[in-house]
Amino acid sequence: MTDRPGPTLTARQPKAVHSALTVLEAVAHLGAGATAREISLELGLPRATAYRLLNLLVQDEYLMRTPDLAGFALGAKVVQLAAVAAGPARLTSAARGVVAEARTALRGGVHVVFFVDGRVRVADADPDFPLSDEVRLAREPERFALGRLLLVEQGSAAAPSRQDFAELGATRQLGELVPGYGCVAVPIRDASGRFVGAVGFSGARHRADEPSQVLSVLEPAAASLGPLVV
Repeated sequence: MTDRPGPTLTARQPKAVHSALTVLEAVAHLGAGATAREISLELGLPRATAYRLLNLLVQDEYLMRTPDLAGFALGAKVVQLAAVAAGPARLTSAARGVVAEARTALRGGVHVVFFVDGRVRVADADPDFPLSDEVRLAREPERFALGRLLLVEQGSAAAPSRQDFAELGATRQLGELVPGYGCVAVPIRDASGRFVGAVGFSGARHRADEPSQVLSVLEPAAASLGPLVV
């Protein structure tokens, strides 16, 4: 039995690969929502060529269409590659002890994230109550209480999140991702008060609707984590 030959590159393929990479760079530069017309103008590509490359990148999940289908944004595979390149976010053993105590007290999902270069990076997801979608958290932080804290810090949070933070010192998500479930998140601050991450709870929605008991655990946990993660 002879070995099957591996894939080979034709003379045209390296150029196609280069073009696809430049399209990814253009979307990153122009930002989420960039249209095919904007991308073709940015790169000086014929519109038909831009559409063909964009559709291929969407099929392979390097790009995604925005909810209105009018533009494009970086996709799940780019987020995954960026996370690998950045290296794993890790907690110290002392920080893990703080998180373990919070999980025991709350009996629900307790997760820790860091805010790095304007992005959410998961440092410790609860293995017994996993995050609903880690990739989506990185890609669409506005859909999660943990990500909404980053947007509050950046000054770009939607009004409900700003109101929650003003009233509770926390952000919430109430049944928007999974009916009957919600999440609450409080910031982890450095010595200057800047948000460097967050600790959040996910569980039954009624515990996020009335979060006083959850906050009574998350707030001291966040205060203890601050010196341990910066």
